[in-house]
Amino acid sequence: MDILGAAGRINVQGEEQQKLDVLANEVMKEALRHTGRVSLMASEEEEDPIPADPSAASGKYVVLFDPLDGSSNIDVNVSIGTIFSIQRRVSADGCANVIDCLQKGREQVAAGYVMYGSSTVMVYSAGNGVHCFTLDPVIGEFRLINHDVETPTTGKYYSINESNYTRWSPGYQKVVRCFKGVDDEGTGKNARYIGSLVADFHRNLLTGGVFMYPADTKSPKGKLRLLYEACPLAFVAEQAGGAASDGTRPILDIEPTELHQRTPLVIGSRDDVAFVERTLQEVEATVQ
Repeated sequence: MDILGAAGRINVQGEEQQKLDVLANEVMKEALRHTGRVSLMASEEEEDPIPADPSAASGKYVVLFDPLDGSSNIDVNVSIGTIFSIQRRVSADGCANVIDCLQKGREQVAAGYVMYGSSTVMVYSAGNGVHCFTLDPVIGEFRLINHDVETPTTGKYYSINESNYTRWSPGYQKVVRCFKGVDDEGTGKNARYIGSLVADFHRNLLTGGVFMYPADTKSPKGKLRLLYEACPLAFVAEQAGGAASDGTRPILDIEPTELHQRTPLVIGSRDDVAFVERTLQEVEATVQ
């Protein structure tokens, strides 16, 4: 099956689609369309919300998803994944619409991700802790391998694309110097950056650490999508005792205004996220 390489199309995000992006998007839609529980879907790969099967128009839930996170790494066999967010429908009459998708992250019923690597792992929370499963290919079902995951309050890793250093604000430059141990108050963390959000987040969730994708001069509103990436992972992080922020406020408190809204993201161990927020605030106050 020809599944590697570019699909020759540009998605709504302005990014070149990979063949597996297209396939994963179709698989997700077909899996959710006929459940009878989902009235509306929204995908990072499509501009508008996607109605479910007409027979499911009264479904109670809305599902938003990034069908294949990290797809630029497909051809080099780096771990990639699917991120999903489940919300209750809020509209009372007629067909579900985009308003049902534009809810704060705290309104999520459940969220999680599936990571495809040396094994297929699903990490999931329904608001009562975080649980980790692995796919058993013999029986075709997921087995529970880690119950009530708790992320360390402080981690030993920081994850960020340092090639963007010159485009960051002075605050983020200061944060990274501290994590490197260059500045006096440095914490001396180890740098680990895979370039696949799911993979970086999963490692830091289990071992402790902080992932950062700040706004910069090239992407002044940030690059990651609020509803498809930041909110579901923030939900998981907080349920595991971690935190997620846009640098100044919790991700889960942001009021979405558009379907494909972007945001800066700082996510991971609680004390590390707090350190980033505090450092950004201090540097900004100095600059002003």
